[in-house]
Amino acid sequence: MRLSGVGVWSSQLRYGDPAEAAEAAAELEELGYAAVWIPDVGGPVFDAVENLLQATERIAVATGILNLWMHEPADVAARYAALTGTYGDRFLLGIGVSHAPLIDAGDPGRYRKPLAATRAYLDALDALDRPVPADARVLAALGPKMLHLSATRAGGAHPYLVTPEHTATARAALGDGPLLLPEQTAILTTDAGEARSIGTDWLRSYLQLPNYANNILRSGFTQEDVDTVSDRLFDAIIAWGDEEAILDRVAEHRAAGADHVCVQVLDADPQVFPREQWRRLAAALA
Repeated sequence: MRLSGVGVWSSQLRYGDPAEAAEAAAELEELGYAAVWIPDVGGPVFDAVENLLQATERIAVATGILNLWMHEPADVAARYAALTGTYGDRFLLGIGVSHAPLIDAGDPGRYRKPLAATRAYLDALDALDRPVPADARVLAALGPKMLHLSATRAGGAHPYLVTPEHTATARAALGDGPLLLPEQTAILTTDAGEARSIGTDWLRSYLQLPNYANNILRSGFTQEDVDTVSDRLFDAIIAWGDEEAILDRVAEHRAAGADHVCVQVLDADPQVFPREQWRRLAAALA
């Protein structure tokens, strides 16, 4: 699958009311977005994927990401074959190794050797009679080793919680050809206080996960930036302002080598589908 343009990354499309999620996906397609992305932190993720595919005709649906500890390769391949057989080649399987604190919370010691675990998972997928094609899957990747695996064993990479500078580094690691599909968090407000009120605790929760914190430190930020969620770090990770400011950040990722950028809009109420913000960004993109 080749993917370009701008997409929407949304936990609401995954964990919100399914009927509203289907309606929102259909609207996002009509607004011109190229893809919708949904997370996987438990539950029947393929049912959510089918709900979105069934509600749309053209837009790609991607997992960002399918948690490899929660799904057997044979089950994944079977559901992938069924979904693409019914809805065409619109399903992009994002696969990731998640985070030790999340996986070990229910099964201490299970999370180990993330690179080896990902490689073994891909080996298992490839050994099946009907494997998921390499070009139909991308990997959650931040560091150089996982980026290399993304280039050699998948169709590309889906980095999350990254800056345009990381996108440039990732493109250099991937080389030409593999897809680079970063997520960009955004808050549509020109009020700095409001932006920080909406985004600081959200960002802090991610910085407690070692994979993200370590990548931030590799990107030139300090431990103090991470511990305090400094303004410098906040502004680098979360694009906030008017529509032009958000799309300027998207353009920075594209200039740094991204093929596609999926925008995650934060709202003061995380349970609400931010449909008005999606409409405003789509109008600015048009």
